[in-house]
Amino acid sequence: MAKRSDPTQVVLSVGGLVGQEVNLDEFLHQLVDRIARGMQADRGTLYLVDFSRGELFSRAAHLPELKQIRLKLGQGAAGHVAQHGAPVNLPTAQGEKRFNPDIDKMTGYRTTSMLAVPLIDAQKAVFGVLQVLNRLGGGVFDADDEQKLTEIAAQVSQALQATSLYTELLRAQKQPEQPVSYFFNRVIGESAPMKAIYKTIQKAAGTDATVLLRGESGTGKELFARAVHVNSRRREKPFVKVDCAALPGSLIENELFGHEKGAFTGAEARQLGKFEAANGGTVFIDELGELPLPVQGKLLRVLQDREFERVGGTQTVQVDVRIVAATHRDLPTMVREGKFREDLYYRIKVVELTLPPLRERGVEDIERLARHFVAQATKRHHLVREPALSRSTLERLKAWSWPGNVRELENCIESAVVLCDGEVLPEHLPLPEVGKAPTLVLGKETAVLTLEQVERQHVLAVLDKAKGNRTLTAKWLGIGRNTLARKLKDFGVAEEE
Repeated sequence: MAKRSDPTQVVLSVGGLVGQEVNLDEFLHQLVDRIARGMQADRGTLYLVDFSRGELFSRAAHLPELKQIRLKLGQGAAGHVAQHGAPVNLPTAQGEKRFNPDIDKMTGYRTTSMLAVPLIDAQKAVFGVLQVLNRLGGGVFDADDEQKLTEIAAQVSQALQATSLYTELLRAQKQPEQPVSYFFNRVIGESAPMKAIYKTIQKAAGTDATVLLRGESGTGKELFARAVHVNSRRREKPFVKVDCAALPGSLIENELFGHEKGAFTGAEARQLGKFEAANGGTVFIDELGELPLPVQGKLLRVLQDREFERVGGTQTVQVDVRIVAATHRDLPTMVREGKFREDLYYRIKVVELTLPPLRERGVEDIERLARHFVAQATKRHHLVREPALSRSTLERLKAWSWPGNVRELENCIESAVVLCDGEVLPEHLPLPEVGKAPTLVLGKETAVLTLEQVERQHVLAVLDKAKGNRTLTAKWLGIGRNTLARKLKDFGVAEEE
């Protein structure tokens, strides 16, 4: 008797992408392709449950004839599985009451045999259905096939629950006016500015073009840098980050390019830099605007020729890397002021993207993100039940200007989830009181604040709420401690003794 293949291998072949910023539809199609091949089926379909509408919808399918199939719960074999939570195996589909012939009529495809099994989450709820059609060779799906697809479904269920797709399905149940929608895993938001970003990232990812991500602190620049890498041909190679803001200027060159033995006091051995560590993959240079001018020239050479010398060395090192850079600084102004090389600026912004601040993404994105972060915090802190967001809390979240952007919202929600008792109320949010909202009053008129003024007042208000604790302040704002120190220095606040 032939040994039955291990069903987990079907999922393991793509399972490494679950925790990454992959294009979710492409990931699901890869998954369905492997499942159909593993089950020796002619076609496969992954259905998901739209809880808000009580329907199933096909999200990944061998379905060239239709864009999508929607079924009511209980309709057809897949709908029956979703409603009852048990497999359906139809050796002969035609004439079977659980078979829906309307799909074949629309597609012109003839279904002879089918097998469908549920996707069940940790709460024992059905959130999807895996279905395969027409066993190759004209046979039928037997009991072993049913057991195999059930085991595959358990693996798929576990994998999908680790993605933002799953939290989006649950979010839509609580926010039915906003239908299920997603693009990259771990990237939340369906506002018009975000959809435009997704399209550009997807196009850029398919090339080796250098990408420059611009935007305020906390807008998700690293997340999108990873999305570029994960959706490119380099996804199996390293993604290496260099945070220029976290390093003294004197060490950045050594960090990027490495050094030779004896290059300086204490250099007892050759050390490879980030470019060599990332060979074949992607180097993400965060806070590019902090790069010292001498190092900018060396980076320009890497961009032009893909070569450099280590610190203290004469041997030319060649590398095959893609560069993605990010900054919150105004690089054109820095170029005019002589603080940033003009030739480097034009070389590095082959694809330039400005990520929108959270306040410009609309209240729908704020609610989507808030519900996503509640689900994440619940899982991270092993809470038995996910806290609800009260209506007044949602209004408070939507009314705030979020100077710290998505990172600030994430940390705000995590703090509230930890401190609340089953429901997040406005008093659980670590935000300044409404009466202390940042405004300047001149006579009877309220002055319009610049963004810098708003940021200054908010940072100082959070610092005051944290009783001067800079580590806690940075956590609440969703920024690094070094970034906070730099901002406070710009605001004229004395350094800690």
